[in-house]
Amino acid sequence: MIKFIKSQPVLVAAFLAAVVTMFIIPPDSGYAGYVNRAVLIELFSLMTAVAGLRSIGIFERVTDVLLEKAGTIRRLGQIFVLICFFTSMLVTNDVALLTFIPLTLIAMKGSDKKSLIMTIVLETAAANLGSMLTPVGNPQNLFIYSKYHMTALMFVKTMAPAGIISLVILLLLTLLLPKDKCTHTENADKENFPAVQLWGYLVLFAVCLLSVFRVLPDYICFIAAVVCALILNRKLLLKVDYSLLATFLCFFIFVGNIARIGAVNEFFSNIMKGRELLVSAALSQVISNVPAAMMLSGFTDNGTQLMLGVNIGGLGTLIASLASLISFQFYRKSEGADSIRYIAVFSVINFGMLIILLALQKIITLL
Repeated sequence: MIKFIKSQPVLVAAFLAAVVTMFIIPPDSGYAGYVNRAVLIELFSLMTAVAGLRSIGIFERVTDVLLEKAGTIRRLGQIFVLICFFTSMLVTNDVALLTFIPLTLIAMKGSDKKSLIMTIVLETAAANLGSMLTPVGNPQNLFIYSKYHMTALMFVKTMAPAGIISLVILLLLTLLLPKDKCTHTENADKENFPAVQLWGYLVLFAVCLLSVFRVLPDYICFIAAVVCALILNRKLLLKVDYSLLATFLCFFIFVGNIARIGAVNEFFSNIMKGRELLVSAALSQVISNVPAAMMLSGFTDNGTQLMLGVNIGGLGTLIASLASLISFQFYRKSEGADSIRYIAVFSVINFGMLIILLALQKIITLL
């Protein structure tokens, strides 16, 4: 039990929060309206598709091709930052880091400690910031996009300015990396991808996107994911992050119940009014941005500012975005790791970018 609590602290907290509110608002017919079925189905299907693509090594192959162009530590760092930024838009920030941080540790083996830490910290920020540019980039975007019935145009107009600014800042920060020579290490074999699996996973991914953008109904997406996994690789169904789906379910119950408690509803509604950006970014620092998005969504109709707040709020503390913990865990277990220095560099970079992006976004909003 203790091991489970340590490994799934957010799920445990969400479960306890849901149970507590169930004593205040006993289960009734109103609970049926809490759960956003489309979000759960789309998350499940996307995770299945991405797990399939990872299983055939497509990300490693793409990285290997790009790394052939790298000649210096700085260029190598820039390549990894750009890879994490852009791939996270489609495969989510946590999957991007799970895939590319191990490759970074291999490619930069033998590099000085400062360069390795800086590269991983910038990759982490890149994955968190790049993922905010699409509805499928991270769970909170998928939830907010669905809950507030946003259009693709509305989403892009909201997130593009912050995304472009963050990419510029990230590229400027990569200039802090040295121009020392680096050695390219191949990470993927040269065998061809299994054609049936490759096209099967790509088609499934396309179906997921069409479902997110409301071209196809969500049940088609679910059926496609299950059928694809059963035919191509049944083990994919075991690689889905069911703890994340369970966390969402618990938060649906918690948020739904909280919204029905008059005094609490009024309190949070008053705090949020006109302060959605800052409140959501601040709360993300403490409970991370996914639960912050779900909790605060019950107290505001301003979905765009909430979305900006929780996405920018993914910067800051190590738990502001749980994806950041993935990078830290990989680095912490590497040979010669200096966790204290890592946390120091991470904090300086992340809080610095958090302040800059919040300030610039405030200015953009006022304009």
